[in-house]
Amino acid sequence: MRLSDTIESFIKTMLTQEEPEVELKRNELAEYFNCAPSQINYVLATRFTLDDGYVIESRRGGGGYIRIVRVVPTGSKLQYLISERIGEILTEAEAGKLIHQLEEEKLITGCESAIMRSAVSAQALSVPMPDTMKDALRAKILKTMLTSVARNRRETGNTGAETQRSMQQKGKTYDL
Repeated sequence: MRLSDTIESFIKTMLTQEEPEVELKRNELAEYFNCAPSQINYVLATRFTLDDGYVIESRRGGGGYIRIVRVVPTGSKLQYLISERIGEILTEAEAGKLIHQLEEEKLITGCESAIMRSAVSAQALSVPMPDTMKDALRAKILKTMLTSVARNRRETGNTGAETQRSMQQKGKTYDL
């Protein structure tokens, strides 16, 4: 078995149904496998992609870490949207259409929809920078928000419609 396969297997073993998230230190992992940290980077970049259902979060520095999160099962609608449909840039109009579609399909609640619209609005991104940078930032923000929704759905097992029904039953409606 190749080293890359061994590292991948080790990390996937740590990611179980009960623990869909793992936090590692790149240097400690490299030391454990007696390899260069770049080998760890290679495995993460090629075996733990969004298309594979994972999100990698990292922080550099002395207290730095790598967090690997299994977001959604392969083939789900939210994963497709995060990895394929949004792309690297997204205009405000495109974001609005996508958010509307998600709400219509009951993948997000009305409250989530309103928050997402606000976060990617021209008003929220009214900073002095080129429109192409705003569109890139808008895409990143929406991907991050959808990742959070997907993670929440995975943890609670609720769909957007179930979450909204649950809040209404508890008398907590958040129509903005």
